[in-house]
Amino acid sequence: MERVLVFDLDDTLYPERDFVKSGFGAVDAWLHEHRGGPDFFEPAWRLFERGERGTIFNQVLDARGVDYDRAFIRQLVEVYRSHRPDIQLHPDGAAALERLGRTHVLGLITDGFLETQRNKVAALGIEPVFRCIVYSDEGGREAWKPSQIPYRRIMDGCEVTGERCIYVGDNPTKDFVTAKKLGWLTIQILRSDGEYRNLDVAPEFRAHHRIESLDRLDVLL
Repeated sequence: MERVLVFDLDDTLYPERDFVKSGFGAVDAWLHEHRGGPDFFEPAWRLFERGERGTIFNQVLDARGVDYDRAFIRQLVEVYRSHRPDIQLHPDGAAALERLGRTHVLGLITDGFLETQRNKVAALGIEPVFRCIVYSDEGGREAWKPSQIPYRRIMDGCEVTGERCIYVGDNPTKDFVTAKKLGWLTIQILRSDGEYRNLDVAPEFRAHHRIESLDRLDVLL
């Protein structure tokens, strides 16, 4: 029976910060086209690099003295989420998909808003690589990891049991706990700039193995 190697997307196969940068650029362009400004990209990126999350749009508009309401913020968020991103695979991600696609069935599970995640996959040009792609948002927010739903959809779609599945992700708060319960082998990628690299979690949330490059996957498989 074939083994199914399943990847997370954001910060596993490509750097999510590149999506953020691309999204801020799209918002900046929209503001200049529809509102004659203000400059958005540079202050937004500085806030992101400083570690700010969640209120960047509000902070930039406040600093620029722009009057806005919730509907305007929702419009900017929609521009950010729906834009076609300028992103590329990590070099080790591209190499792993090419190399391991010869020996394993490949799958993908990705959380996030459906249109956004589909745009990322399209921009990366990776859809043909995978036999099974699960966009967890197709089942609503309750189907996002660590729900069992996306993992079971992979097993059903690829017609395998959990013991034949391997999951590679970066976020120990949600990526591995359910996969382990279903019998999957789990591997955490610890990138040098990864948001979860130094996060300590309870044992049940930890992956079976941790690696610093997808080039190391072959050793574990």
